[in-house]
Amino acid sequence: MQNEQILNTTSTDQARFLVEQFWQLMASNDFFSVSAVLSEDFVLEWPQSGERIRGAENFAKMNAEYPAHGPWIFTVHQIVAEHEKLVSDVSITDGVQRARALSFFTVANGKIQKIVEFWPDPFVAPENRRHLVEIMA
Repeated sequence: MQNEQILNTTSTDQARFLVEQFWQLMASNDFFSVSAVLSEDFVLEWPQSGERIRGAENFAKMNAEYPAHGPWIFTVHQIVAEHEKLVSDVSITDGVQRARALSFFTVANGKIQKIVEFWPDPFVAPENRRHLVEIMA
């Protein structure tokens, strides 16, 4: 009952808890379990590829069917939250593939209603500014 009460609000703390739960469920690699925190009208958008995924079932199938070399590991670097709008910065790897996702969440009625996600590609720092920067590991 207490967990149900937490999920039925959209205050900043409860919304942050919901996004933390989302990433914990993703880390289980049981992508169908993630539906517990997604709204009935859930939508995921990937503006870079122009794709939209509607519904928890399609979201789960897309993740389950994605080619992987092992279980996915998710490292949450940061979650920034203000009311029902949240952003997470997460690294993802299967031991071979490595990526970073910036995910913009909208929470409504205690569930994640929408995610707009960006997958930036790493690139080599240009030589012309090498004297001004530190290279991050």
